[in-house]
Amino acid sequence: MPRRVVAALLTAGTALLLAGCGASESPEVTWTVGGTDRTVGPTQFCDMRMENCSDDQSAQVALPIPAGTEVKVAVPKEVSAAPWSVVFSYTAPDGTRTDGRSPIFTPNAQQDYTLALPDPADTLVTAQVQLLGAAPGIDPATGEVNFPTRGTWVLVADGAAPPSTTP
Repeated sequence: MPRRVVAALLTAGTALLLAGCGASESPEVTWTVGGTDRTVGPTQFCDMRMENCSDDQSAQVALPIPAGTEVKVAVPKEVSAAPWSVVFSYTAPDGTRTDGRSPIFTPNAQQDYTLALPDPADTLVTAQVQLLGAAPGIDPATGEVNFPTRGTWVLVADGAAPPSTTP
């Protein structure tokens, strides 16, 4: 095979490869509540360096979530390949609101999680899958652990106020 043909094939292959790399889509997460599945893109998503971020607050899912209902979440390999967790807020029957967090799942450890609240009378208000970015750090002002997030996928109970997410 002449050198020009080989060079042309290599150039075309490289161009196709680069075009594929530039056309990356944001990963989607599937929320399941009472047998109803909804797949959604991120409300916020950043590149690996946490420099180029997109924001789409309309990407959140709203579903009815009766008290005591388990919520299942499934994440794609693009998310499970990095540390991730589920943060959530729920209310007790007396109206007390509590915030919680699942364990932080290590890279490639799992692609799903079932969120069950402590008491069957508790009602989920919101849940977020958080794709973690840089290593956690301590906020000097509050002393709390800060988990930088690269991506956030949001579920809101029908009728609940949507959470705020920041890149």
